[in-house]
Amino acid sequence: MRKAVVDAARFIAGHCGERITLCDVADHVGYSPFHLSRAFERQLGRPPGQFIATHRFHQAKRLLLASDERVIDICHAVGFTSVGTFTARFTSAVGQSPARFRRLPELLADSPPRPIMVPGAAREGGMVTGSVRLSAAASAAVGEAAVYVGLFPRRAARGYPVSGTLLGQTGDFLLADVPAGRYWLLAAALPAKACAETQLVPTRTVAGAAAEPVCVSPRAPLHHRDVQLDVLAEWDTPVLVALPPLASRLTVAERSA
Repeated sequence: MRKAVVDAARFIAGHCGERITLCDVADHVGYSPFHLSRAFERQLGRPPGQFIATHRFHQAKRLLLASDERVIDICHAVGFTSVGTFTARFTSAVGQSPARFRRLPELLADSPPRPIMVPGAAREGGMVTGSVRLSAAASAAVGEAAVYVGLFPRRAARGYPVSGTLLGQTGDFLLADVPAGRYWLLAAALPAKACAETQLVPTRTVAGAAAEPVCVSPRAPLHHRDVQLDVLAEWDTPVLVALPPLASRLTVAERSA
């Protein structure tokens, strides 16, 4: 079944701009939509519909930075029919509206990312520590790495993390003031010396996640998780969150205002 799931993911990644359905994907791999959907979510952590949307938004990010096309034209080019739905879902996933995402290279030129730890909303809340290590392939892909680590309520990095950090020189991190709840620790590495456009839409995805979720509670406020980063397959899930603005003084100040 693993091969069928990978074949389905490859098919989705290669046809994400088309108006494909779960039935189209299931027909391609020779399974029923029901069985494919269950196996897909079990092995890749999200249902096929979300996987399709993720690749569509990733393509939209490329088009927003590489072209002057109108947002409505980009919406249609990546398989959406409603610009309102596209804009709302893009903003929720990426953490920036399409129009603001297009302006990010200019904004980041004035306020580039810097090492920072943005705490959670619970003063004296939970704390998560750990370390991030890059595989040899990951190090070769990004060179000098800018490593972002965040806690998210789901296994996919969407919007703003509950608490997050851009690491400095070491691979060790600390996330503080984490509210009670169940979170996934996710990390990604970007080429630190690359231009803003490449950091916002990297050519290869270097990412990883802690093996187990973090369950913060008054009885268990302290946790430790280590993360290994590797180069993901081209069909795999790209990181949608616009990471550089999370470590920009300008955008952090705007969120705090």
